[in-house]
Amino acid sequence: MSNVQLAFLMMGILLILMSIRIPIALAMMVCGSIGYVVIGGLPALLEYLGTAPVAKFSTYDLSVVPLFLLMGELATRSGITTELFRTCNTWVGRQKGGIAMAAVAGCAAFGAICGSSLATASTMGKVALPEMRRLNYSGSLAAGALAAGGTLGILIPPSMVLIIFAVLTEQNISKMFIAAFIPGFLAAAGYMITIAIYVRLYPNSGPRGEATTWLQKLQSTRDVWHITLIFLIVLGGIYFGIFTPTEAASVGVVLTAILAITHGKMRMEGLLASLIRTAVSSAMIFFIVLGADLFSVFIALSKLPEIGVEVLTNSGLSAYTILVIMLITYLIMGCFLDSLAMILLTIPIYFPIIMAMDFGIPTADLGIWFGIIALVVVEVGLITPPVGMNIFIIKSFDQSLPLKECFKGVVPFLLSDFVRVALLVMFPSITLWLVHAIG
Repeated sequence: MSNVQLAFLMMGILLILMSIRIPIALAMMVCGSIGYVVIGGLPALLEYLGTAPVAKFSTYDLSVVPLFLLMGELATRSGITTELFRTCNTWVGRQKGGIAMAAVAGCAAFGAICGSSLATASTMGKVALPEMRRLNYSGSLAAGALAAGGTLGILIPPSMVLIIFAVLTEQNISKMFIAAFIPGFLAAAGYMITIAIYVRLYPNSGPRGEATTWLQKLQSTRDVWHITLIFLIVLGGIYFGIFTPTEAASVGVVLTAILAITHGKMRMEGLLASLIRTAVSSAMIFFIVLGADLFSVFIALSKLPEIGVEVLTNSGLSAYTILVIMLITYLIMGCFLDSLAMILLTIPIYFPIIMAMDFGIPTADLGIWFGIIALVVVEVGLITPPVGMNIFIIKSFDQSLPLKECFKGVVPFLLSDFVRVALLVMFPSITLWLVHAIG
């Protein structure tokens, strides 16, 4: 068996292990270790395991992970989602479908603090879904808007998947955060436009909310000034070079903790629970990073990326055609795998191929551009049947919602996502303009 055949065999075994619910970190460690031993021998693997984990986990960039995780945990337990939703609802709730639009806007605002799609969908779903059901919103629109809005948590910085991508591909985390801002804004705007079109096609699906005065709008905005301040300090500090991502995360943790305590939502039990969940999540992510690193080294030793570059270069296909094929495979995998699994499984192969292609984009920008596009397509997987993790989270809050209606509700938002992906592929400047503008 050749090394390339071995690589494909281990990838197949990896998919089988993940399909039977073996933790992805352990599955990648097992497949990577077997492949490493077959190609390089057991002494080489032991030498790698003796040095690589220390070198990987002592990198400064990884310290941002537990800090942003803790920030998200504190934000989730502070009860700010209620205030965010109430403020957004005050401004747009009177429109047809306005409650759904308010939920999307609330998801975007909370995602700027949390960084987790599942946490964003969960916390906003608890607040917004009962209100939409009370106003007789159709189950499909309610579930679709909340499930799609939850995906903003993984796209709008800070994003755990974006951080892991940057670490694995040695990209600048600050630039990745900056590049994700406009695509994240386009996602939120696209979802709101989708809702506006949907309620005009189906007028009874999204009734108007209660009318509010300008005084009520201003008062509700005043209630979330502290959340806006945290957003501006953390992300503004990164964008304008005042903080590194780790420093910004540290400041964000302190400010979010103060917010949670002053709101009366945080007690010692909640603080301890936040710290424990952060430790558990950090350990899980670090284990995943180690497994992905070992699997990536095995793939590199097999020469599969180099052979892939050679085959695709000689195939006569254009660089953009190859990119589209990769994105289609992401959409297919999104039906069965979660977002992190897709990134970890494909980056060792896809990233070297992309970096060897000529897209007319400087090499320094190419990795950032591909990372954002990959993240956007992976985000679609969170609402793609039959897995659609966000859909199942929203359904768990209202068991009367048929699963068929939930999946039906995300279809218009998937169409919005496809349009956005096409724009990002055809016009790289959408992703890279802000990076160059801020410098």
